[in-house]
Amino acid sequence: MPIKVQNDLPVKNVLESENIFVMDEDRANAQEIRPLQIAILNLMPLKEDTELDILRVLSNFPIQVEITFLKTASYESTHADASHLNKFYITFDDVKDQRFDGLIVTGAPVETMEYEEVEYWEELTRIFEWSKTNVFSTFHICWGAQAGLYYHYGIAKHLLPEKLSGVYRHRVLHRKKIIMRGMDDEFFVPQSRYTGIDEEAVRANPELYVAAEGEETGSYLILACSSRQIFVTGHSEYDRYDLDKEYKRDVAKGLEPTIPKNYYPDDDPAKEPILSWRSSSNCTYTNWLNLVYQETPYDLKDLRPVAEDSYVKIEERKKAIEFQI
Repeated sequence: MPIKVQNDLPVKNVLESENIFVMDEDRANAQEIRPLQIAILNLMPLKEDTELDILRVLSNFPIQVEITFLKTASYESTHADASHLNKFYITFDDVKDQRFDGLIVTGAPVETMEYEEVEYWEELTRIFEWSKTNVFSTFHICWGAQAGLYYHYGIAKHLLPEKLSGVYRHRVLHRKKIIMRGMDDEFFVPQSRYTGIDEEAVRANPELYVAAEGEETGSYLILACSSRQIFVTGHSEYDRYDLDKEYKRDVAKGLEPTIPKNYYPDDDPAKEPILSWRSSSNCTYTNWLNLVYQETPYDLKDLRPVAEDSYVKIEERKKAIEFQI
């Protein structure tokens, strides 16, 4: 939780310079507590596995978080139990007049298709557009991140020579961003994708800010609009066995997949996978929820559009980029 101090306490500036959140008296006295409203648009085929993965990483936050699960109306999942979806999920039309503190858009197994060829693309673009006025911060994961970057900023994707599968080393570029608070200089993240993004276009766009990257994976965590849009190209929410399930599924299909990198001891799929990313994953999601909790208006009717939070001017961005760890 944040530290509460007097408005004019001299060390307040020092604490803030060290990326420690400080709440002064004025804000503390004006703040009221309510549950965070988080919507999750679950585009993954195995709905319940994804629910567990995401709820697990959200559970470390000390404030009550109220979850709304969303499904697409324009596409009916063939891998999920219909009764489960009908009982626990609603569609965008059911919430389009509501506002949320946060929205999570998951990955989806459609990355080799052109965006416009995806059956629910038109519906997804409506949700992306709605998020700019009705959501404080949207957290996009894997294909969801690529789709969000494409829709909002025109960032193209491209096929990789082979599937990027495994647990890869990433590094923090800019520690002063809230989303990176408490992270080690280097950390591991599972990746599972066939496509990458146009890295040059990301870095050339003054509205986008790369907060973490991997030598083998490229940009990992991209921020826009004062972190109101967050794009994560990997799967930090994955549990120990998700890559294992994917690998063995592809083996069973006769696809001859490459063994996920840095995952099995001695690269032996018969051995239990190594879990090396849980702490950094928990840190990332807790930081995001803390950002949402601290910055979202108490009354969501006062939520301002994302367009009013233009992330950073070009000169400010250049200065920020000069400051590494």
